[in-house]
Amino acid sequence: MLESRTAITVRYAETDMMGIVYHGNYLPWFEVGRTTLLKECGLPYRELEAQGYHLPVIELGTKFFKPALYDDVVTVITRLKERPVLRIHLEYEVRRGDELLVTGFTTHAFINKKGEPVRPPADFATKMRAAFSSKA
Repeated sequence: MLESRTAITVRYAETDMMGIVYHGNYLPWFEVGRTTLLKECGLPYRELEAQGYHLPVIELGTKFFKPALYDDVVTVITRLKERPVLRIHLEYEVRRGDELLVTGFTTHAFINKKGEPVRPPADFATKMRAAFSSKA
């Protein structure tokens, strides 16, 4: 399993009139966690795009337990439990200290610039294999 942690300070613009983070604003935080995890594996998303690959979200889910508030420092924990083959499935936790606020997941498919499903590039598979081997 691969894991990445990203600290985010809640901005005022991310909150609603109740003073809590608007539910849709957790998804960009998931994206930050996802791109950080890939970068830590030596796979910056920018390089994947430059090679003609994209990873659109094909499924997502969230479960809310407690709200994040303005100026909270939260940690987005991103986990990749299985080495991706055709799809990549990531799980997320948003925590304020030890408090669990939100859980979620996203599933992504590899596509080319024409929007056609494709296998991931060879270097993606190689770097993922290496990342999982180093965590074993």
